[in-house]
Amino acid sequence: MIRRRRTPASCAAGLLTLLVLTLAVALLTPLADAHAQPPGRATASEPTVKLSKSEAGTGGSVTVTGSGWRPGAILMVLICGRSTPSRGVPGGTDSCANADGRAVTADDEGTFRRELPVAEPPVPCPCVVHVSTITGPKAEADAAFRVAGHSVEPLPQEATGGRLSLLTDGRLTGSSGLLTWFGAPPARELVLTVGNVGTSPVKDPVFQVGTSHGVFAPRWQEQRWRGTVPPGGEARITLPVDLAAGAHGDYTVTLKYGGKVLTEQPWTVGRPWGVTLFWLMLCLVVPAALFRIGMAVVDRARPERAAPEPERRRRLVPALPAWLPRPPPSTAAHAQSRTPPPSRTPSTLPWFTPDTDTDMDAGAAPAVHLSSSPEDT
Repeated sequence: MIRRRRTPASCAAGLLTLLVLTLAVALLTPLADAHAQPPGRATASEPTVKLSKSEAGTGGSVTVTGSGWRPGAILMVLICGRSTPSRGVPGGTDSCANADGRAVTADDEGTFRRELPVAEPPVPCPCVVHVSTITGPKAEADAAFRVAGHSVEPLPQEATGGRLSLLTDGRLTGSSGLLTWFGAPPARELVLTVGNVGTSPVKDPVFQVGTSHGVFAPRWQEQRWRGTVPPGGEARITLPVDLAAGAHGDYTVTLKYGGKVLTEQPWTVGRPWGVTLFWLMLCLVVPAALFRIGMAVVDRARPERAAPEPERRRRLVPALPAWLPRPPPSTAAHAQSRTPPPSRTPSTLPWFTPDTDTDMDAGAAPAVHLSSSPEDT
């Protein structure tokens, strides 16, 4: 067996060939992955929005298209003022034309297409077309847009120095009492921990607490937290949250600071069955009370009936013909017939008559005196 001796030139050529093959595999692998990945999934984490035109007047419309959204997500499309794509919508939906907004659902590939009517927002421009999710994980995107004829004002300067960041996810604490079961406003407390990542202290920060029900936009309320957060420090924030009287169902509590959402917490409120029980009892008691009052009024207003006279009753009985048999007398009539009528002159028995009778005639026979003795008889 003959062995060939390897020279330094052959070793160098083999190493060079191995290096070229490794570089080729490294370059071709990303291209293969890109072709294998389905379209619409590459930018799933970065939703985008595009407009058919960058300017339109009130009464017109603009076509909004998007991609990279979560499949099946329900989105809200609005025109908002005092906003830019880089800063978002600092004023929240209060600076948007909510009445002319449109809702759209992303397809299975995370894309959508929707016609949006152009309306003036309640605040001056610069304006954007704002697209955000209504349900599910929070996601939003903006595209610059100009409303023709609407006023334009410069944006306020961003506050520099202290900035608050969420350290621990917030939670709702508290429970409902007996009064809530009868329709009292439900109340909770939103507790979270924030940290100051800026270079200056934050004193008495103002937060925006919003409560939304279902697909409706949240109602924002500003609440000031009394205290100071030093640079690099942290603080525990407790903010009250309450709803309207009789509220029930699934709610979402959103906390914003500086135009950015810090946390969102779900809140399920039970139905106030005490109110239903109250109305049920009211529907039963009120008709019964009205019925009793009406009967009392009828009893007082009804005239009393006079007893009919016996003679009047006899007159009402028709006279029977002579050839018909007479009905037997009633018990009352029979009892009355047995009673002798009263006499005006009292009668005296002969044996109780006095001896001297002046009323006797001259030719009358003498009176016979009776005696109880047998000899006289």
